[in-house]
Amino acid sequence: MSIADLLVDKLPFPAKARTDARHVAVGAIFGVDYLMTWNCRHIADAARLPAIYSTLRDEGYEPPLIVNPEGLSNYE
Repeated sequence: MSIADLLVDKLPFPAKARTDARHVAVGAIFGVDYLMTWNCRHIADAARLPAIYSTLRDEGYEPPLIVNPEGLSNYE
């Protein structure tokens, strides 16, 4: 099972958000530091982030910090 499939199956990602789950999975697999997105419905949703981060860590990946552009400006 791919990491994206795991995110859809294990977390509250709806099946129609499989592409969103792929973005998160690719970021984790390739070790990006930040994943910037305006998608606050499925990706940068504060209620989902702990489960996303936990699932990726359980699979051996360090998750990227998921932020929207406004949030990223706080790290400059």
